[in-house]
Amino acid sequence: MQHLKISFYLCAIVLCFTNCAKDEDDFLVTTSEINDFVWKGMNAFYLYKDNTPELSDARFSSITEYQNYLNGFSTPEDLFHSLLYNTSTEDRFSWITDDYIALEQQFNGESITHGMEYGLVILKNGGNKVFGYVRYVMPNTDAESKGIKRGDIFNRIDGVELFYNSSTDSNIDLVQGTSYTIGMAAYDDKGTETRDDDSFESIAEEVALVKSTYTENPIYDQKILAVNGKKIGYLMYNGFTGTDVFDSQLNSAFGTFRSEGITDLVLDLRYNPGGSVSTATWLASMITGQFTGDVFIKEEWNSDWQTYFENNDPEGLLNPFVDTMEKRSTSGSVSFSETINHLNLSKVYVITTGNTASASELIINGLTPYIDVVQIGGITTGKYQASRTVYDSPTFSKAEVNTKHTYAMQPLIFKSLNVLGNTDYFDGLTPDILLSENYGNLGILGDLNEPLLAAAIADITGTARRQYTIETSKSEELSHSKMLQPLPNAMYVD
Repeated sequence: MQHLKISFYLCAIVLCFTNCAKDEDDFLVTTSEINDFVWKGMNAFYLYKDNTPELSDARFSSITEYQNYLNGFSTPEDLFHSLLYNTSTEDRFSWITDDYIALEQQFNGESITHGMEYGLVILKNGGNKVFGYVRYVMPNTDAESKGIKRGDIFNRIDGVELFYNSSTDSNIDLVQGTSYTIGMAAYDDKGTETRDDDSFESIAEEVALVKSTYTENPIYDQKILAVNGKKIGYLMYNGFTGTDVFDSQLNSAFGTFRSEGITDLVLDLRYNPGGSVSTATWLASMITGQFTGDVFIKEEWNSDWQTYFENNDPEGLLNPFVDTMEKRSTSGSVSFSETINHLNLSKVYVITTGNTASASELIINGLTPYIDVVQIGGITTGKYQASRTVYDSPTFSKAEVNTKHTYAMQPLIFKSLNVLGNTDYFDGLTPDILLSENYGNLGILGDLNEPLLAAAIADITGTARRQYTIETSKSEELSHSKMLQPLPNAMYVD
């Protein structure tokens, strides 16, 4: 988002809001300095400010009233969560952290992990017992060295069986440790597609795992598949990390696809929780190329910001398809630039699950008005809003940040709309071909016989499409490994 990378806009609007609304110089902080930062940051940026009376510019009639209000919250977290709007639907994703350093590391793809990416599931016909299934294993990690592989099942941590009765009566947080031993299990799908009769049982095997700092390359797999005269590009992309090196590698992957003359593309976003809006816009531009300059995504902010941009920078509300990946410093100078490798496709296949979120959903929603997007797999998360990191500083940016603490917020700041105005898909995006992953037969990612990829290939090649079983309420995924990161399901602006 170029308008957010130009510090002038940020300074101007923040000064306008704080001075006009509250005469900030008169608000001497005598209560919690962090609570003061939380309220002012949310007042300036929060997407749903107009729906939150506590964030009204006219909320406080005196300094004393404001200070008493702040003193009513014992922690910054309590204040922050009290300001969120409709957390069951519209805002399930705003976040506050007491460690913005870890948050910044996540944006760069860095985390503390043993390398085993997993989901935690409860079978609704199996009581309260929980099992974990391995989605994939990252290269050069402890899990890889210990022989863990996709499809492995576990149900114990340090000998204790996992269970879940409710959010307050569960032990699934045992996976949060920096080192532990998983107890393996055997999954039995009874040879059927339905999960009604599925079960799992403990086996004796155990594996000790240790977490360490690791930077994950979001490109997990890239290949070209030759099937029935088609050259099918396959890309499993697990995060819109937004770093220069990973954006460059993504562009290079599309350069390979273009030079090899692929006829079709399967974009595997099944475990991609999102990330940078800029990277999503560039990826959409790589897939296409014939729509440069047209609107990929529009933005809708709270009324303060919306009015500001409409009056001063209306183009700043539009994210067009582009020919160049470009990043600028706060001074406006170009810090990164590459010409985009376009494929000029008129159709793309996207693999999704319930863990496909935010910037991943942006790809589907933004491309749909322009090309044929065939979605295969599960219904997505339903996150159509973007956030930004708000620091405790005079302009809420990293510059001049308060060094007395490491709190930062990641509030939702705008919602995305495609060129036709489609937004508010909080129930998720529904696939054209609904197909659940089978925990007993996950298949090998990138393999022609992996069920979700096989469904895409069958549609591409025109072979007879089978009838897929649509799962309803046979299991529930409670959590997954990326939920332990500071900002799960992220879609953020740079």
